[in-house]
Amino acid sequence: MIIGVPKETKTHEYRVSMTPAGVDEMVRRKHQVLVETKAGFGSGFPDDEYTAVGAKIIPTAADVFAKAEMIVKVKEPLAPEREMMRDGQVMFTYFHFAADRELTDGVIKSGSIAIAYETITDDEGRLPLLTPMSEVAGKMSIQEGAKFLERPMMGRGILLGGVPGVEPAEVLVIGGGIVGISAAKVAAGLGARVVIMDVDLDRLRYLDDVMPANVFTVFSDRLTLNRYLTTADLVIGAVLIPGALCPILIPRDLLKTMKPGAVIVDVGVDQGGCCETIHPTTHDEPTYIVDNVVHYAVANMPGAVGRTSTLALTNATLPYALKLADMGYQAACKEDLHLERGINVERGKVTNQPVASAFGMTCVPSSAAK
Repeated sequence: MIIGVPKETKTHEYRVSMTPAGVDEMVRRKHQVLVETKAGFGSGFPDDEYTAVGAKIIPTAADVFAKAEMIVKVKEPLAPEREMMRDGQVMFTYFHFAADRELTDGVIKSGSIAIAYETITDDEGRLPLLTPMSEVAGKMSIQEGAKFLERPMMGRGILLGGVPGVEPAEVLVIGGGIVGISAAKVAAGLGARVVIMDVDLDRLRYLDDVMPANVFTVFSDRLTLNRYLTTADLVIGAVLIPGALCPILIPRDLLKTMKPGAVIVDVGVDQGGCCETIHPTTHDEPTYIVDNVVHYAVANMPGAVGRTSTLALTNATLPYALKLADMGYQAACKEDLHLERGINVERGKVTNQPVASAFGMTCVPSSAAK
C-alpha cells in the first residue's frame, strides 16, 4: 500500500503522524511511505531521518494526497485538505466529527473512508488511541491553568500550590477519566486542593484509593457541581462521551457565581466542551473572558509539546496503521471489531451513531460490519 504522511496545517500543530521508526516498520513490510517535506520538523525528525529508513520525501501535500491510498494524520483535515481527499481513500486520524458539521459534510462529499482514532476501542472498552493525548492534555491543562491564574493573564493572581501561611488554589476537575486523573495528579503534585467529580461511583472509589491526600472525590450532580463552581479557582473540563458532543454542565448563568478571575480549561472543546460559553481557540490567542472568567480552549493542546505527543501517539497508532496497510481497511476491520468502530464515515455515508445523531443524519452500518 502507498501511505501518505502530510505535514499538519493546524495553527501551531507540531506533531507528525508517523515517526521514522514507524516508517521503518512500514517499509520492512513492503509498503511505500510518502512523507511531505518537513512534516516531522516540529517533532524533531528531519527529512533525512525518514529517507534513511526508506521514505520518499514529497514536496507538497497535494502530491501526497494524490498518490497515497491511505493518509495518516494527527488532526482533522482542514478545508484545503478536504479538497484533496478522494473517493475510496482511507483517512486515519483524529476527526471529532460531532462538533463540526462543516468537517462532516466535507468528508462525506469526498467519498473517502474516515477512520477516527477517538472511537477505536479495546477489549476493556477503553479508547487506546485517545488515551495518550488525553494524558498529555490532562497534564497540560494544569500547566496552562496555573499560568492563566496569574494576574498579568487576567487571572486571580493565585499561585496554585500556595506558600506557608497562604492557602493553595482550589482546583475542580469535572470528569474522572484519563484527562481528569492526569490533571488531578499534576495539580495535587503542585500542592493545590483538588476536587474531582464523576457520576461513576466505582471510578470514584478507584480514584479515592490511588490519589494523594489533597485530592477529594465527589459525586457529580447538578446542585453539587454548581456549589463547587462558586469556590473553584481553576476548573478543568474533562468530560467525554465517545464520538458525541459533550453535555453542557456549566451553563452561562453560572459564570456569574464564579470568582472573578477564575480560569476554565475545557479539554473537551474539540467535542463541543462542557461549558456553554466555550469555543475553540489557538495557541496564538488561547484565552478570552466571559463574565470575568478566563476561558482557555485550545483544541490541539498536545500539539505544543510536539516531540512528547508524537512519540506517545505513534506508539499507540502504529499497530493499527500497520494492520490497515497489510490487510486493507475492509479486511482489517472485519477481523477487528474494535478497529471497525473507528469507521465514522465511509464513501459518503455516516457509519457512527453519535455523529449521525449530532446532525440528524441516518446512520448506515459500515461495510466491515455487514
